[in-house]
Amino acid sequence: MVNAAGKSCWAVLLVGLAVLVATAALRSAEYDEQYTMFLTAGVARPAWPNSPFEAGDVRVLQTGHGSLIGIARDLRGTDVHPPLYFWSVALWRRLIGEGLFGARLFSVLCGLMALAAVGVIACRTGVPPALAMLLTLGCYGFAYTAAIARGFALAQALTLWGVAMGLSGRRKWAGTLLGTATFANYLAVFVALVTSPAVAGGVELRSTGDEGDREVRRVVWRPDHPHPRRWRALTSPALAGEVFFGLFLLADLWFFLAQRNSRTGQFPPFHVLAALPRLARYAAANLFGGLPLYLPAAAQPVAAGVFGLLALAAAALIAARWRHIASGAAARRRLLSGALAPPAGLLVLGAMFHNTPIELRYLAFAMPFVALLLAGALGSFPAIARRVAIALLTTIQVASLAGLMTGSETMQPARATAAAAARVAAGGIVLLPRGNDGVGIVGAFAIESPPTQRLQIVSRGETPPQILAHLGSTRRVVLALLAQDDDSRATIPVLRATFDTHCWRRISEGFNVIAFERVCEEGAPWASSTALP
Repeated sequence: MVNAAGKSCWAVLLVGLAVLVATAALRSAEYDEQYTMFLTAGVARPAWPNSPFEAGDVRVLQTGHGSLIGIARDLRGTDVHPPLYFWSVALWRRLIGEGLFGARLFSVLCGLMALAAVGVIACRTGVPPALAMLLTLGCYGFAYTAAIARGFALAQALTLWGVAMGLSGRRKWAGTLLGTATFANYLAVFVALVTSPAVAGGVELRSTGDEGDREVRRVVWRPDHPHPRRWRALTSPALAGEVFFGLFLLADLWFFLAQRNSRTGQFPPFHVLAALPRLARYAAANLFGGLPLYLPAAAQPVAAGVFGLLALAAAALIAARWRHIASGAAARRRLLSGALAPPAGLLVLGAMFHNTPIELRYLAFAMPFVALLLAGALGSFPAIARRVAIALLTTIQVASLAGLMTGSETMQPARATAAAAARVAAGGIVLLPRGNDGVGIVGAFAIESPPTQRLQIVSRGETPPQILAHLGSTRRVVLALLAQDDDSRATIPVLRATFDTHCWRRISEGFNVIAFERVCEEGAPWASSTALP
């Protein structure tokens, strides 16, 4: 028989399934997802033609099936990620289908596994499990990373189940799962290091009394005992777990050493005074999403301040109810370590490599632990105050998740730009920048476009005469002004200058697009070599 708490947890999982599937279905294609699609299809970096091609050709490229060895080889040569997630998606796509939504469903599955692990951790640490799961699902950062085709959700699920196994006394499995998490995403190492069996110590369940005729079992923490007679029982599983954990770290290192110079210039230089406000802003966004962005521009700073204060209030609530959270000091310390490890690790990483690798999705690894701490704090309130606080927090999170699913302000621009271009293309060619990697901008725009839409890729460094030569006698062009990385930002002024001449007439504008029509004779040269900015 499932008790009331178990039924509540199953209800949260069902709500989570609906939320994450809807998010995966409704959000626009994203830049980083395209590398997942091309890599697992066996073409990590396609060689785009110099002549126009149809958007449907890109979808065909993404329907292939890359080998596991080929994926590993391409990763070491073209990106900065470990292979486990991409291997998993490659196998998943053979079962579920080749499209982006199918790939996103793997993250949805991992997100549900992570929610279940949160429930187990809550039970092991004396936190209300259904509330912890609900607050975790409501975190914008968690729901977002559990609905996109990237490796965060898999790493999150493995990390949380590693923590759950450690709390259950299965320390060999704990070390193995935590190591596996780092092989899905390098950033999982921050939580893995502070929650590994050797660092966190032991835990056991003991019978601590009766309530009526029902035995009550609570979590009781104990440190590893050094007594020689107990060494084998207490330390052998932890040692095995640490060995497996270390082996995965060595595998991570083998990939990372080959990749470490592949993303130079991705992040701004590191300055601690600039990094701390960025960290605070993204931490608040992980809790409450982009709600200020949906308001008029004049109201956005005020709304951002209000939500910043709410995030501080949540931290203050945890501090004020600290002694009432979880089953003991050791449990509280483990949850706090999991919450603080990602932001602290990103600051250390930034200082080491002199960049600022702080993004909303990177901090999502902390959100389940923040939710567990919040659930423990709220669970210690008197009934009326607890209900009011939970209602306020979940109302904000529901609004945040609604924006995640439907708000264009928090979506990447591929879908809206492709729709605007299709309305004015009228058989013409859409020109779009290649971007840094050649897949992020092109892939996302193409799979959001009508399959017959003709595209022309413009690389950084191409001149206006070269761009016009690729077009031949085309009478209408649409510029897709997708400035999403350094190369695309450098290419867009050249695109504008190419058609801002007397031979082309601007006929329409839309979201990130400008349409031009040729008014000169075919073969007319580019009007000016001084028009570039």
